[in-house]
Amino acid sequence: MARFGEVRFGYKVMYLATIKEDGYPRVHPFTPFIGASRLVAFMEPTSPKGKDLQRNGKYSMHSLVTDMHGSDGEFQITGDAFLSNNPDRRQEAVSACPYKPQERYILFEFRIGSCMTNDYKDGAPRVKKWKANLRGNLTE
Repeated sequence: MARFGEVRFGYKVMYLATIKEDGYPRVHPFTPFIGASRLVAFMEPTSPKGKDLQRNGKYSMHSLVTDMHGSDGEFQITGDAFLSNNPDRRQEAVSACPYKPQERYILFEFRIGSCMTNDYKDGAPRVKKWKANLRGNLTE
């Protein structure tokens, strides 16, 4: 599942769902990446998605679907995100970032609570799911 997701992160753009102040969902395209074994993303400090995550860290992230048949499959994760002000983590993220982040950008880390992959073999969907258990131990 991790390798499947890593390939989808290689598409550069994913969709992020956050929760607006009024409780309704908001969906945004954005560019997360893996740096120092963490899932992270830089954002403008005025970004609505960043404001949502600072207020309520719950998120869902979904890969691009490259055609109407879902030929390359799909990848989805959910969890909690938080604003990182750690200068060492920021430097690690800057080093791993696929673009040059501006100094003003804020950094979020995304903890993964669940994961879903779906691809098709012989026209039939193959769904795999993983979820972290409440004690912080991994389950499958």
